[in-house]
Amino acid sequence: MQVQALIFDMDGTMIDSMPWHAQSWIAFTQRHGMAIDVDELMRRTTGRTGIECMCDLFGRDLDEAEAHALIQEKEDLYRALYAPVFAEVAGFTTFSQQARERGLKVGVGTAGDRHNIAFAFSNLKLPTPPHAVVGGDEGLPGKPDPAIFLEAARRMNTPAHACIVFEDAPLGIEAARRAGMRAVAVCTSHTAEQLAGPHVLTSVGNYLDLIQSNFLENLHVATS
Repeated sequence: MQVQALIFDMDGTMIDSMPWHAQSWIAFTQRHGMAIDVDELMRRTTGRTGIECMCDLFGRDLDEAEAHALIQEKEDLYRALYAPVFAEVAGFTTFSQQARERGLKVGVGTAGDRHNIAFAFSNLKLPTPPHAVVGGDEGLPGKPDPAIFLEAARRMNTPAHACIVFEDAPLGIEAARRAGMRAVAVCTSHTAEQLAGPHVLTSVGNYLDLIQSNFLENLHVATS
């Protein structure tokens, strides 16, 4: 099947940020006098929007103003923790640029909000911006709902079946399946077994694995 576009999740997929999200959840909940199992919280919330995460954590529906204040508090903690050690998932910039050079569109579909997206891109310093970026504060449901990935495809004027999603989390892998997209599992925070599915083309530790295996060269890229 011909491929026209690659859609990347952000946290844990483009940037190696998940341990610092976990640390920020611990710091945030301690501030609020809450004891949590951070691994369980991450399992439930990774890939969901900020509002969805806060409603899950507090166990009730939050009004928009309260939710946004809590999200800002938590994400400020995350960025402060991660900024000094910021790193991409190895090989991402090179791989995404090589994809563009082969005529593929590059999109981003993340549950992260505009502030975390800006933070990531200011540190990544990509040579060219993505063709489309869809964030988790645009009013779309979070993963495993396919809406974020489908909107990224729509903005790139690309049918879902011609997109490959790159994801590090089970909810994102499931969102790709529901979107009718194939996927690549990026095993920065989960095992290949946890990210398995009939639509998953391969599982890798990082993008250097894909470069070394000639993943892009072996794709049937659609040409205009």
